Amino acid sequence: MVKLESFGDSLNVAVVGATGGIGNAVVTALQDHPKIERVFAFSRRSTNHAGSPNIVPGHLDLTQEDSIRAAADLAAASGPLHLVFVATGMLHQGSGVQPEKTWGALTAESMEQAFRINSMGPALIAKHFLPLLAKDQKAVFAALSARVGSISDNQLGGWYSYRASKSALNMFLKCSAIELARRNASALCIGLHPGTVDTALSEPFQRGVPDGKLFPPSLSADHLLRVIDGLTVEDSGKVFAWDGAEIPS
Repeated sequence: MVKLESFGDSLNVAVVGATGGIGNAVVTALQDHPKIERVFAFSRRSTNHAGSPNIVPGHLDLTQEDSIRAAADLAAASGPLHLVFVATGMLHQGSGVQPEKTWGALTAESMEQAFRINSMGPALIAKHFLPLLAKDQKAVFAALSARVGSISDNQLGGWYSYRASKSALNMFLKCSAIELARRNASALCIGLHPGTVDTALSEPFQRGVPDGKLFPPSLSADHLLRVIDGLTVEDSGKVFAWDGAEIPS
């Protein structure tokens, strides 16, 4: 169990994407944690944590701002939040949306869908949830990014829409971190690269993953919560990998 030593007690947490592989694992890791008072488990469909006493399930569709606003209002009614974990993302959707290997595969529809889910959705979540972060102790807004969103680290090309949408997310997080520092000096806004996790998102692309580098969601959640626990306000605006290493922009 991650100790969350850098946080206070009686913590309120919101997890967006609580029915996805990583989001569900984060909720599971936190639901019985002695420091956690309440976990808001937001998703488009019902969460399987609804029967847990400190879990508050809620609906959130990140493509609908009214839904995001309503979810934030639900969380705000219980007081400040100490951790907001956005565990959403889209790499492929059936045969209609797949990572592009060449510019010839680009379509307006697939690009729009990637940016709507990977960039715009988390940015709108930040808009409504950043003001809810506690101001009297450490508080963190964290969103799942990806190493392939790093421009300087891109040596292979391809995956145009996914790469670009994650790069855009990283810029949204950086801008938000700068504004957040002016409004809430004890809060952080960061991106997280989980590595390759055994979820539906990565399933079609797991064949070449080295031994020991395909993480089960529970281990990924543990990695990411440990990274969050080790960060300070000086780290706000940056993107970190599952092992704590900073990923260049």
